[in-house]
Amino acid sequence: MYSARSGSSTAMTTPRRLLVIAVLALTLGFLLSPPTAGAAPLPGSSAAPSGSSNLANDAWNIRNDVHRRANGLPPFIGDGVRAATDGTVDLLFPGLIAQRNAEEAARQAPPPPAPAPAPAPAPAPEFDRGSCPPEARACIDLGKQRSWLQNNGRITYGAVPISSGAAGYETPKGVHYVNRKVRDEISREFNNAPMPYSVYFTYNGIAFHQGSVNLMSHGCIHLNHADAVKYFDTLQIGDMVYVY
Repeated sequence: MYSARSGSSTAMTTPRRLLVIAVLALTLGFLLSPPTAGAAPLPGSSAAPSGSSNLANDAWNIRNDVHRRANGLPPFIGDGVRAATDGTVDLLFPGLIAQRNAEEAARQAPPPPAPAPAPAPAPAPEFDRGSCPPEARACIDLGKQRSWLQNNGRITYGAVPISSGAAGYETPKGVHYVNRKVRDEISREFNNAPMPYSVYFTYNGIAFHQGSVNLMSHGCIHLNHADAVKYFDTLQIGDMVYVY
């Protein structure tokens, strides 16, 4: 028997031959006298570096070949041969069998199921245009106190909250057309009350303009500031305004 130091050079020149001899010798030794938990490692085993992939592959292939051959033996003998072979390989290459079995199981495992397709988004609710015709550029719904801008029937802004004429000052219904725009307007009829961003759509002083949407008006359509600016910038002379 060679020592780890004196056998190093020979083991490295014919590693696979020595590996086969070591596996078979230790397998026979395991069959004749199973090692205890405290058994010493195989002399000279340090000559086969645990990190050598070639030796590890050889050991794995020899182990599998022994297992295949053991299948033809009576069960009580074959089981002993397989157990002894695995014990020998585990001594020479700790963890190799567990690693290779795990890799094989991973290869044979069925692929994970494809994720279920995301449900289709719910269709957006149809916008309630009431009786406002597609050709109107601005629509006013007095019943719901709302207004919006559109282009050929496609909503481009809104609906936004409004307040309209109070009792006795009702905003006139029907088809109207923008006829005048004044950015810094005031109401001379009502004590010079401010009417910024006024867009007139009747000839008797009814207009969109900035104002409190929580207070009813004298017939005009009150809009919040950002909405009044948008209406002022968008609506042009001659655009249809429909009130219903």
